[in-house]
Amino acid sequence: MPKFTIPKEEYLYKGHSGCPGCGTPLALRYALKALGPRTVLNFPAGCGGVVLGVWPGYAMKVPVVDNAFECTAAVANGIRAGFEVKGVDDAYVVGWAGDGATVDIGLQALSATVDRNSNIIYVMLDNEAYMNTGIQKSGCTPIGAWTTTTPVSGGKGYNLTPKKRIMDMLVANGIVYGATVNIAYPEDFVTRMQKAKDIRGTKFIHVFAPCSAGWRTDPSKSVEIARLATQTGTFPLYEVDRGKYSLTKEIKKRKPVDEYLKLQGRFRHLSKDAIADIQKLVDEEYERLLYKVKVTNG
Repeated sequence: MPKFTIPKEEYLYKGHSGCPGCGTPLALRYALKALGPRTVLNFPAGCGGVVLGVWPGYAMKVPVVDNAFECTAAVANGIRAGFEVKGVDDAYVVGWAGDGATVDIGLQALSATVDRNSNIIYVMLDNEAYMNTGIQKSGCTPIGAWTTTTPVSGGKGYNLTPKKRIMDMLVANGIVYGATVNIAYPEDFVTRMQKAKDIRGTKFIHVFAPCSAGWRTDPSKSVEIARLATQTGTFPLYEVDRGKYSLTKEIKKRKPVDEYLKLQGRFRHLSKDAIADIQKLVDEEYERLLYKVKVTNG
């Protein structure tokens, strides 16, 4: 039996206000277990801020700063700068934002943070739409998915664009470390966070976290669906350490993408041909990743 390596300490109290089946509380638990009590989080509008609880309740054991939608990276920079003025060098600064607040609204500030190589960890909680504001399409909404701004009508009208390649964009920008993690693989999640905290500079963690409400899924199946995302190659787990790509969870025989799609109501309208097109896209993206692993390690 493998040794259980996840720290036992908890920094997220019972009584948070996340939805049933929400992946955000699990992601916060794993991240804080890896980082410990000397952590400061900052959230924009989004599901992360909702999980904190309803006043006067508070579900976190670490301090949290709220900020505007587009400001996550900028505020994290400011917190780090304040610590440096005060001579505080034993605390971790974490900007935590959703996919919309990262790849769309907050991309400019994040790029500037990478330019400065500010010593922060930026976590993108990816539930593949603007879930907290009404399930609108974001730059991370996958091709074929229903959202309230990409409705299905007569078999058409759903999202026709694939997800932004945010990791590739940040690698090109010069980020020192990036990794994809999945709430269904907690050991790997904690390991990537622990590695990130020991690297100086701007680190980017891309978290895959299902949204039962926005994905129209059974809340009890969130972890199963998240696991299938990696098992099908839809969301592969890898890291980029100073430009070198490496798989952190190798799937020797990937499952058909249909096993992942059929559990989600947001894909219910897809035809067999559309599913075949998505399978082809997933295969191509996975091969692109394997090529980058080969080239950067050669």
